[in-house]
Amino acid sequence: MKRNKKNSDFFSKKRSKYKLTFFNESSLEDVWTICFSRFGAIMTAILLIGLIVVAILSVIVGTPVKNLLPGYLKTEERIEMVDKILRVDSLAAEVQRRDAYIKNLASILAGEIKIDSIGQQADSLLSTTTDTLLPESKLMANYIKQYEQEEKYTLNVFTPTTPIDGKLFYPPLKGKIIKAYNPKEGHFGIDIQCPRNTAVSAVLDGTIVSAGYTIDYGYVVYIQHSNNYLSVYKYNSGILKNIGDKVSGGEKIAVTGWEDGKSSKQSCVAEFQLWHMGQSLDPEKYITF
Repeated sequence: MKRNKKNSDFFSKKRSKYKLTFFNESSLEDVWTICFSRFGAIMTAILLIGLIVVAILSVIVGTPVKNLLPGYLKTEERIEMVDKILRVDSLAAEVQRRDAYIKNLASILAGEIKIDSIGQQADSLLSTTTDTLLPESKLMANYIKQYEQEEKYTLNVFTPTTPIDGKLFYPPLKGKIIKAYNPKEGHFGIDIQCPRNTAVSAVLDGTIVSAGYTIDYGYVVYIQHSNNYLSVYKYNSGILKNIGDKVSGGEKIAVTGWEDGKSSKQSCVAEFQLWHMGQSLDPEKYITF
Protein backbone atom coordinates (compact mmCIF):
# COMPACT_ATOMS: atom_id res chain seq x y z
CA MET A 1 0.00 0.00 0.00
CA LYS A 2 2.87 2.36 0.75
CA ARG A 3 4.47 1.64 -2.66
CA ASN A 4 1.23 2.35 -4.50
CA LYS A 5 0.81 5.51 -2.54
CA LYS A 6 4.31 6.65 -3.46
CA ASN A 7 3.66 5.95 -7.19
CA SER A 8 0.39 7.84 -7.11
CA ASP A 9 2.08 10.77 -5.36
CA PHE A 10 4.83 10.81 -8.07
CA PHE A 11 2.38 10.87 -10.99
CA SER A 12 0.15 13.36 -9.23
CA LYS A 13 3.09 15.71 -8.82
CA LYS A 14 3.98 15.36 -12.52
CA ARG A 15 0.39 16.11 -13.55
CA SER A 16 -0.24 18.85 -11.03
CA LYS A 17 -0.89 22.21 -12.64
CA TYR A 18 1.30 25.26 -12.18
CA LYS A 19 0.47 28.81 -13.02
CA LEU A 20 2.93 31.46 -14.22
CA THR A 21 1.51 34.98 -14.12
CA PHE A 22 2.96 38.24 -15.41
CA PHE A 23 1.30 41.36 -13.94
CA ASN A 24 1.72 45.12 -14.11
CA GLU A 25 3.60 46.29 -11.03
CA SER A 26 1.90 49.67 -10.84
CA SER A 27 -1.71 48.50 -11.34
CA LEU A 28 -1.30 44.87 -10.16
CA GLU A 29 -3.27 43.82 -13.24
CA ASP A 30 -2.63 40.38 -14.81
CA VAL A 31 -0.93 40.82 -18.20
CA TRP A 32 -0.07 37.24 -19.19
CA THR A 33 -0.86 33.91 -17.58
CA ILE A 34 0.56 30.45 -18.48
CA CYS A 35 -0.74 27.22 -17.00
CA PHE A 36 1.44 24.12 -17.27
CA SER A 37 2.40 20.88 -15.59
CA ARG A 38 5.79 19.25 -15.09
CA PHE A 39 5.03 16.59 -17.69
CA GLY A 40 3.91 19.17 -20.24
CA ALA A 41 7.01 21.30 -19.66
CA ILE A 42 9.30 18.28 -20.19
CA MET A 43 7.53 17.26 -23.42
CA THR A 44 7.63 20.85 -24.71
CA ALA A 45 11.39 21.04 -24.06
CA ILE A 46 11.96 17.70 -25.85
CA LEU A 47 9.90 18.89 -28.84
CA LEU A 48 11.83 22.17 -29.07
CA ILE A 49 15.18 20.35 -28.94
CA GLY A 50 14.00 17.95 -31.67
CA LEU A 51 12.92 20.85 -33.90
CA ILE A 52 16.26 22.58 -33.42
CA VAL A 53 18.18 19.38 -34.34
CA VAL A 54 16.02 18.85 -37.47
CA ALA A 55 16.55 22.48 -38.52
CA ILE A 56 20.33 22.19 -38.12
CA LEU A 57 20.47 18.93 -40.13
CA SER A 58 18.32 20.48 -42.87
CA VAL A 59 20.69 23.43 -43.17
CA ILE A 60 23.74 21.12 -43.33
CA VAL A 61 22.28 18.72 -45.91
CA GLY A 62 20.45 21.21 -48.13
CA THR A 63 22.99 24.04 -48.30
CA PRO A 64 26.70 24.37 -49.32
CA VAL A 65 27.60 24.54 -45.64
CA LYS A 66 28.18 20.77 -45.71
CA ASN A 67 31.29 21.29 -47.87
CA LEU A 68 32.92 22.99 -44.89
CA LEU A 69 32.57 19.86 -42.77
CA PRO A 70 35.11 17.00 -42.96
CA GLY A 71 33.92 14.00 -44.96
CA TYR A 72 31.45 15.88 -47.19
CA LEU A 73 33.90 16.80 -50.01
CA LYS A 74 32.68 15.68 -53.45
CA THR A 75 34.66 13.22 -55.57
CA GLU A 76 35.04 15.77 -58.38
CA GLU A 77 36.44 18.30 -55.95
CA ARG A 78 38.86 15.73 -54.54
CA ILE A 79 40.14 14.93 -58.05
CA GLU A 80 40.47 18.63 -58.83
CA MET A 81 42.35 19.17 -55.56
CA VAL A 82 44.80 16.33 -56.33
CA ASP A 83 45.28 17.71 -59.85
CA LYS A 84 46.10 21.17 -58.52
CA ILE A 85 48.51 19.73 -55.94
CA LEU A 86 50.36 17.80 -58.66
CA ARG A 87 50.51 20.87 -60.86
CA VAL A 88 51.92 22.93 -57.99
CA ASP A 89 54.57 20.24 -57.38
CA SER A 90 55.53 20.29 -61.08
CA LEU A 91 55.73 24.10 -61.08
CA ALA A 92 57.88 24.06 -57.93
CA ALA A 93 60.30 21.56 -59.50
CA GLU A 94 60.46 23.65 -62.69
CA VAL A 95 61.16 26.83 -60.67
CA GLN A 96 64.00 25.06 -58.83
CA ARG A 97 65.56 23.95 -62.13
CA ARG A 98 65.25 27.46 -63.57
CA ASP A 99 66.78 29.02 -60.42
CA ALA A 100 69.72 26.59 -60.54
CA TYR A 101 70.25 27.32 -64.25
CA ILE A 102 70.17 31.09 -63.72
CA LYS A 103 72.52 30.82 -60.73
CA ASN A 104 75.06 28.76 -62.70
CA LEU A 105 74.80 31.10 -65.68
CA ALA A 106 75.38 34.13 -63.45
CA SER A 107 78.43 32.43 -61.92
CA ILE A 108 79.86 31.70 -65.38
CA LEU A 109 79.28 35.28 -66.54
CA ALA A 110 80.93 36.61 -63.37
CA GLY A 111 83.96 34.38 -63.95
CA GLU A 112 83.48 32.33 -60.81
CA ILE A 113 83.11 29.04 -62.77
CA LYS A 114 85.28 28.18 -65.76
CA ILE A 115 83.61 26.86 -68.89
CA ASP A 116 84.09 23.11 -69.21
CA SER A 117 86.19 22.07 -72.19
CA ILE A 118 85.09 18.42 -72.29
CA GLY A 119 82.41 19.14 -74.90
CA GLN A 120 84.94 20.84 -77.17
CA GLN A 121 87.31 17.90 -76.88
CA ALA A 122 84.51 15.45 -77.69
CA ASP A 123 83.49 17.47 -80.75
CA SER A 124 87.08 17.61 -81.95
CA LEU A 125 87.11 13.83 -82.25
CA LEU A 126 84.55 14.03 -85.04
CA SER A 127 86.82 16.13 -87.23
CA THR A 128 89.70 14.53 -89.17
CA THR A 129 92.96 16.24 -89.99
CA THR A 130 95.52 15.26 -92.59
CA ASP A 131 99.03 14.44 -91.43
CA THR A 132 101.49 15.92 -93.93
CA LEU A 133 104.39 13.97 -92.44
CA LEU A 134 102.93 10.61 -93.61
CA PRO A 135 102.34 10.43 -97.35
CA GLU A 136 99.03 8.85 -98.37
CA SER A 137 99.51 5.54 -100.14
CA LYS A 138 97.46 4.41 -103.15
CA LEU A 139 95.91 1.54 -101.15
CA MET A 140 94.84 3.97 -98.39
CA ALA A 141 93.38 6.38 -100.95
CA ASN A 142 91.31 3.59 -102.55
CA TYR A 143 90.07 2.43 -99.14
CA ILE A 144 89.01 5.96 -98.17
CA LYS A 145 87.24 6.45 -101.49
CA GLN A 146 85.39 3.12 -101.14
CA TYR A 147 84.41 3.87 -97.52
CA GLU A 148 83.08 7.30 -98.45
CA GLN A 149 81.04 5.80 -101.27
CA GLU A 150 79.51 3.12 -99.03
CA GLU A 151 78.68 5.55 -96.22
CA LYS A 152 77.44 8.30 -98.52
CA TYR A 153 73.75 7.84 -97.67
CA THR A 154 74.16 6.62 -94.09
CA LEU A 155 72.55 9.15 -91.78
CA ASN A 156 73.49 7.57 -88.44
CA VAL A 157 77.25 7.29 -88.81
CA PHE A 158 77.85 8.90 -85.42
CA THR A 159 74.80 7.37 -83.70
CA PRO A 160 76.01 5.70 -80.48
CA THR A 161 75.47 1.98 -80.27
CA THR A 162 74.59 2.07 -76.58
CA PRO A 163 70.94 3.04 -76.11
CA ILE A 164 71.47 4.88 -72.81
CA ASP A 165 73.49 7.59 -74.60
CA GLY A 166 74.67 9.02 -71.28
CA LYS A 167 71.17 10.17 -70.35
CA LEU A 168 69.78 10.30 -66.82
CA PHE A 169 66.37 8.63 -66.66
CA TYR A 170 63.93 9.70 -63.97
CA PRO A 171 61.84 6.85 -62.46
CA PRO A 172 58.22 7.10 -63.66
CA LEU A 173 57.05 6.07 -60.18
CA LYS A 174 58.21 4.14 -57.14
CA GLY A 175 56.81 0.69 -56.45
CA LYS A 176 57.29 -3.07 -56.55
CA ILE A 177 57.92 -4.72 -59.92
CA ILE A 178 55.53 -7.67 -60.13
CA LYS A 179 56.11 -8.57 -63.79
CA ALA A 180 59.46 -8.14 -65.49
CA TYR A 181 60.32 -7.31 -69.10
CA ASN A 182 59.79 -10.38 -71.33
CA PRO A 183 59.46 -9.65 -75.07
CA LYS A 184 59.23 -13.38 -75.88
CA GLU A 185 55.82 -13.46 -74.17
CA GLY A 186 54.75 -10.20 -75.77
CA HIS A 187 55.35 -8.15 -72.61
CA PHE A 188 57.48 -5.21 -73.76
CA GLY A 189 57.55 -3.36 -70.45
CA ILE A 190 57.34 -3.87 -66.70
CA ASP A 191 54.33 -3.93 -64.35
CA ILE A 192 54.76 -1.85 -61.18
CA GLN A 193 52.51 -2.22 -58.12
CA CYS A 194 51.99 1.09 -56.32
CA PRO A 195 49.42 2.91 -54.14
CA ARG A 196 46.33 4.29 -55.85
CA ASN A 197 46.42 7.87 -57.14
CA THR A 198 50.23 7.83 -57.45
CA ALA A 199 51.65 10.55 -59.68
CA VAL A 200 53.41 9.33 -62.85
CA SER A 201 56.49 11.31 -64.00
CA ALA A 202 58.15 11.66 -67.40
CA VAL A 203 61.49 9.82 -67.56
CA LEU A 204 63.11 12.38 -69.91
CA ASP A 205 62.44 15.73 -71.52
CA GLY A 206 60.13 15.32 -74.49
CA THR A 207 56.82 15.98 -76.20
CA ILE A 208 53.45 14.32 -75.62
CA VAL A 209 52.64 12.63 -78.94
CA SER A 210 49.62 10.62 -77.77
CA ALA A 211 47.37 10.83 -74.71
CA GLY A 212 43.94 9.25 -74.49
CA TYR A 213 41.67 6.53 -73.13
CA THR A 214 41.74 2.92 -74.34
CA ILE A 215 39.43 0.03 -73.44
CA ASP A 216 42.25 -2.39 -72.58
CA TYR A 217 44.80 -0.12 -70.87
CA GLY A 218 42.84 2.86 -69.46
CA TYR A 219 44.50 6.22 -70.04
CA VAL A 220 47.78 5.83 -71.98
CA VAL A 221 50.47 8.48 -72.54
CA TYR A 222 53.22 8.36 -75.21
CA ILE A 223 56.21 10.74 -74.93
CA GLN A 224 58.72 11.24 -77.76
CA HIS A 225 62.23 12.09 -76.51
CA SER A 226 65.43 13.10 -78.25
CA ASN A 227 67.65 10.54 -80.02
CA ASN A 228 64.64 8.38 -81.00
CA TYR A 229 63.55 7.45 -77.47
CA LEU A 230 59.87 6.73 -76.79
CA SER A 231 58.33 6.10 -73.35
CA VAL A 232 54.84 4.60 -72.78
CA TYR A 233 52.75 4.85 -69.58
CA LYS A 234 49.67 2.58 -69.26
CA TYR A 235 46.83 1.82 -66.76
CA ASN A 236 46.28 5.42 -65.64
CA SER A 237 43.06 6.83 -64.17
CA GLY A 238 43.67 10.36 -65.41
CA ILE A 239 45.98 12.48 -67.58
CA LEU A 240 47.51 15.82 -66.57
CA LYS A 241 48.87 16.80 -69.99
CA ASN A 242 47.59 17.17 -73.56
CA ILE A 243 48.98 16.14 -76.95
CA GLY A 244 51.72 18.53 -78.05
CA ASP A 245 52.72 19.64 -74.54
CA LYS A 246 56.42 19.90 -73.79
CA VAL A 247 57.41 18.09 -70.56
CA SER A 248 60.60 17.93 -68.54
CA GLY A 249 62.18 14.92 -66.91
CA GLY A 250 60.47 14.27 -63.57
CA GLU A 251 57.38 16.34 -64.44
CA LYS A 252 54.00 14.83 -63.45
CA ILE A 253 51.97 13.68 -66.46
CA ALA A 254 49.32 11.22 -65.17
CA VAL A 255 47.74 9.53 -62.12
CA THR A 256 47.53 5.76 -61.56
CA GLY A 257 44.49 3.77 -60.41
CA TRP A 258 42.48 2.70 -63.46
CA GLU A 259 39.19 1.30 -62.07
CA ASP A 260 38.65 -1.41 -64.71
CA GLY A 261 42.26 -2.56 -64.67
CA LYS A 262 44.52 -4.35 -62.25
CA SER A 263 43.60 -2.28 -59.18
CA SER A 264 42.08 -2.56 -55.71
CA LYS A 265 41.04 -0.07 -53.03
CA GLN A 266 44.59 0.36 -51.69
CA SER A 267 46.91 -0.48 -54.61
CA CYS A 268 46.99 -0.63 -58.39
CA VAL A 269 49.30 -1.71 -61.22
CA ALA A 270 50.92 0.57 -63.79
CA GLU A 271 52.83 -0.52 -66.88
CA PHE A 272 55.88 1.31 -68.25
CA GLN A 273 57.62 0.71 -71.58
CA LEU A 274 60.82 2.18 -73.03
CA TRP A 275 61.62 2.07 -76.77
CA HIS A 276 64.64 3.17 -78.81
CA MET A 277 64.54 3.38 -82.61
CA GLY A 278 61.60 0.97 -82.75
CA GLN A 279 63.20 -1.58 -80.41
CA SER A 280 61.90 -2.24 -76.90
CA LEU A 281 64.32 -1.93 -73.98
CA ASP A 282 64.37 -3.42 -70.50
CA PRO A 283 63.61 -0.43 -68.21
CA GLU A 284 65.26 -2.08 -65.21
CA LYS A 285 68.68 -1.79 -66.91
CA TYR A 286 68.47 2.01 -67.11
CA ILE A 287 66.09 3.11 -64.31
CA THR A 288 66.14 2.46 -60.56
CA PHE A 289 62.60 1.77 -59.31
